[in-house]
Amino acid sequence: MQQSLALAERGWGRVHPNPLVGAVVVRDGRVVGEGWHAEYGGVHAERMALAAAGAEARGATLVTTLEPCTHHGKQPPCVEAILAAGIVRVVCAMSDPNPEAAGGLDRLRAAGVMVDPGLQEAEARRLNARFLHALGPHDRPYVAVKLAVTLDGMIADRQGDSHWLSGERAREWVHRERAGYHAIGAGAATVVRDDARLTVRGTITPRLMPARVVFDRSAQLRPEHAIFSDAARVPVHVVHPTGATPPIGEIEGVQLIAADSLVEALATLKQVGVDSMLVEGGGRLAGALLSDDLIDRVYQVQTPVWLGGGRPAWAGFQSRDLSEAIRWRIVDRRPLGDDTLLVIER
Repeated sequence: MQQSLALAERGWGRVHPNPLVGAVVVRDGRVVGEGWHAEYGGVHAERMALAAAGAEARGATLVTTLEPCTHHGKQPPCVEAILAAGIVRVVCAMSDPNPEAAGGLDRLRAAGVMVDPGLQEAEARRLNARFLHALGPHDRPYVAVKLAVTLDGMIADRQGDSHWLSGERAREWVHRERAGYHAIGAGAATVVRDDARLTVRGTITPRLMPARVVFDRSAQLRPEHAIFSDAARVPVHVVHPTGATPPIGEIEGVQLIAADSLVEALATLKQVGVDSMLVEGGGRLAGALLSDDLIDRVYQVQTPVWLGGGRPAWAGFQSRDLSEAIRWRIVDRRPLGDDTLLVIER
């Protein structure tokens, strides 16, 4: 299952809105075939693994991160391929929450295949958190926040300069992570200060380039900012308070969203099709999202830097006694060069 989960990650940025899925065929303790969902509309992980296993699939076990599908979509049902291949046991991490595709485990059981669900389910659900959120009863996008933070809790110095707090490995990781989200968000102060475009420039070319979302409370944006230079190709959503429209005029690909709260803003973004968003700054926006309980995941890149002052991370988050502290859990911790990535979830 660990191998199947690792294979599933290879579809990052390429299969949205489908889930990330990996599968292996095991015979006599050996992996004889492996596969993953590599491209939206392309071959499913189970069929790829079965094709790789060939005749050795008969009498073998299929280990997959998601319940095999039963419906005819852009690909035929995986259950039919499993039965035709002669698989005798299927181990899967999680059931499929999509009612159109679910029911594969029941059909396999009815055909006499041994079924073992739930192995490493938490890891599989975490891998597909954005997919699961989109299918749930949520009126906002899945929201993740990424911040590079110094040892003393700053995201920039007193002048607002943050180039470069984190190292090259961390910056490479950020571009990979961007590729898997429907939109990339930031506060207007961050966009204006860095003249940021919020684009993906890593090793993964997303199937659909993430839209950009700018939260502009003070009408700071101007039409000459770089983020608007390719808006006709990659949309930009500008969120602003009612009565404080930024003076950018009409730009192809730019949508203005009037909202007087983050809750309202996120609800509108969901309505216009944004199902997940990676917010990258700044500290006030991150703190406001946290205060309003609107964050699902945090990527905090801890940098071995002391500033002794500057722009704080999570600015404006109301202090509380230790007994009332909000405690989340660390679900991943890894080095990125000299930096350390902490992945934290509610």
